[in-house]
Amino acid sequence: MVNAHIRIILALILTISATSAIAQKTGTVKGFIYNEETGEPEIFTNVYLEGTTFGSATDVNGYYSITKIPPGDYKLTVKSLGFETISESITVEGGRIVNKKLTLKKSQINLKEFEVSAEKQEAKTNVKISVVKATPIDIGHVPTIGGEADIATYMQTLPGVVFTGDQGGQLYIRGGSPIQNKVLLDGMLIYNPFHSIGFFSVFDTDIIRNADIYTGGFGAEHGGRISSVMDITTRDGNKNRIAGKVGASPFLAKALIEGPLKKPEKPGGASSSFLFSGKASYLEQSSKALYTYIDSGGLPFNFMDLYGKISFNGENGSKFNLFGFNFTDQVKYQAVSDLNWDAFGVGSNFILVPPGSPVLVEGHVAYSDYALSLTEDTLPTRSSDISGFNLGIDFKYFPYDNEIKYGIEVQGFKTNFQFFNSLGKNITQEQNTTELSGYLNYKIVKGLFVIDPGFRVQYYASLSTFSPEPRLGIKFNANENLRFKVAGGIYSQNLISANSDRDVVNLFYGFLSGPDNLQQSLTLPDGSEKELTHKLQKANHYIAGFEYDITDKININVEGYIKDFTQVTNLNRNKIFEDNPDNFDKPDVLKKDFVVETGDAMGIDFVLKYQSKKLYLWAVYSIGKVNRWDGVMEYSPVFDRRHNVNLVGSYTFGEDREWKVDARWNMGSGLPFTQTQGYYQGVDFSQLGIGGDYTTSNADDVSIVYGDLNGGRLPFYHRLDFNLTRDFEISERSSLEASLGVTNVYNRENVFYFDRVEHERVNQLPIMPSLGLYWSF
Repeated sequence: MVNAHIRIILALILTISATSAIAQKTGTVKGFIYNEETGEPEIFTNVYLEGTTFGSATDVNGYYSITKIPPGDYKLTVKSLGFETISESITVEGGRIVNKKLTLKKSQINLKEFEVSAEKQEAKTNVKISVVKATPIDIGHVPTIGGEADIATYMQTLPGVVFTGDQGGQLYIRGGSPIQNKVLLDGMLIYNPFHSIGFFSVFDTDIIRNADIYTGGFGAEHGGRISSVMDITTRDGNKNRIAGKVGASPFLAKALIEGPLKKPEKPGGASSSFLFSGKASYLEQSSKALYTYIDSGGLPFNFMDLYGKISFNGENGSKFNLFGFNFTDQVKYQAVSDLNWDAFGVGSNFILVPPGSPVLVEGHVAYSDYALSLTEDTLPTRSSDISGFNLGIDFKYFPYDNEIKYGIEVQGFKTNFQFFNSLGKNITQEQNTTELSGYLNYKIVKGLFVIDPGFRVQYYASLSTFSPEPRLGIKFNANENLRFKVAGGIYSQNLISANSDRDVVNLFYGFLSGPDNLQQSLTLPDGSEKELTHKLQKANHYIAGFEYDITDKININVEGYIKDFTQVTNLNRNKIFEDNPDNFDKPDVLKKDFVVETGDAMGIDFVLKYQSKKLYLWAVYSIGKVNRWDGVMEYSPVFDRRHNVNLVGSYTFGEDREWKVDARWNMGSGLPFTQTQGYYQGVDFSQLGIGGDYTTSNADDVSIVYGDLNGGRLPFYHRLDFNLTRDFEISERSSLEASLGVTNVYNRENVFYFDRVEHERVNQLPIMPSLGLYWSF
């Protein structure tokens, strides 16, 4: 295995050397594209040489690089919808790099859509499998409460994503649980991105530049999770003027302010800016007046999110950012339980552009903390705290027509955990751990093929475990409109959560470092024993699919996937004995704090997208199956939704396009749950005494007889949401937006879960109208 890895690395080095030699005969043009009005980078914008096939699309930093250009004179052209087309004459010399930073000016006329498509160019030159790139415009197509667009509701419409409820629900991505999803904000780890009420995330959409959401098969640059990655990049503050946005709805109020600390002396010049965003929910208070038909005591959800950023930008595109956040969430469930969590973090990242080199250097360093507590009447307080740092540096290099990316990352965190299961057994952990990783990706564009091999190594210090993880993605451009793609890889993680995949409602979402006190072997379904050679959670991904552009405005994407969870660590809900020498003869499944499981998730996602200047349509159908094996029995986790449909439509109209209608309909088949077979009196024999008569004794508590684990299915779920927005222009730079929203338009009674103790059905939220007003300046 080691020799094979060495041969791969040597082959990559030889290939790099060969392409570098060829590059000496050709030239390169690189640089950044900026918005003249705000100074922000213009992402996913077309940059090309007129009259040639040489071109590129800018990345999330507005950076482009056009390589393999024969020496000569050219016109470098930039086209972007809503901006004036710009062209500049350049001279390319062999073995030389031309640096060009350009700024786009807003168009004064209503441009028609142009033929060159950055999105299509990216689709032809990138594998782009199981990934959705979302901008604030994309997120704004999905209707939300009060008209305040949020990535939480947007993600619920993505292929392969299952959402389990409006209150305390979680997102499950292609068979992976939330702990198996990695969330990054400008390179900083975010441990809980969603609030307890399922309409809102911790992120203000108005500060997002771009979000890359990988539902599987992601490349070697990402690691430490076995299911998915959400990588969010925030924008900088306005570099030319003070600007902002304030507004309110029955759910929340928000404010954003941004502006220059030092204005650029010329377009694209050196500058510095700030950005501050805050939003707070007062739903518990407002619902007592507006939504008394739901609960006269009010809906128990309040939260507050604060974020700040300072950016320093150099003349050549190099930049340095400082940022920080504080997110809080408070829930009071009918005076039965109080859930509170607080997250804060500080960090910085940078981009370094060496003037005479095709290398782009990016780096980040951050510290974050997440503390959670759940207080209940029936159990002692549960608590969880995870805090730590992560830092990394990445290098992006463009030899010939290809791309090499490599880097290193270090992560250290501390967990402090107190948990009590339903039997009152205490599970505790306090641990420090460190993870070290390095990776190499080499994207090769050759003829009709795009080949993206990668290799990542992870070392988990607390478990003394080394994990080699090869990754591979391939795309074949069959013709101009049809592209086939495959991807796969090995993934690992150490972090686990305090919930079980068997729980319908997960309120307490604590974190633990992967334990080393696990069973020595696992009994497989065929009765054989599998020796456990490591303590990590691991999964293998296998994905295949195709993209087809029916027209310039309509395309379909079909992907089939298998996630083979070869080892998953889960909280042991069946623990009844302490794991000590006195109980050496008891089976592990009754005394270990954690159990090892295996399983798989498989399915097919179908996506149809139509987009024009006025109309946006997004149709998704996902069919999937998820199962787990715990060494004793096979069961379906609570997020095993067989069928899921999302239909999203957005239409802009009016003389100045001042009106917008957004609608979303979601339908999903029933989620698994464990049925109740009966009840009996739970006599406490320790209190009864040796001479007591259990046949005549009355118990204070009623115990439950459960059916097969998740052997039943809840009813189908479906819901229609609607938004109508009107924009009033006050001045050239000031506008007022009024938004009328209705969630659950036809008041569908969707079941959330069944309360066995009270023997009553608990539904998700009913119809909820709202009105929002937002002033931008």
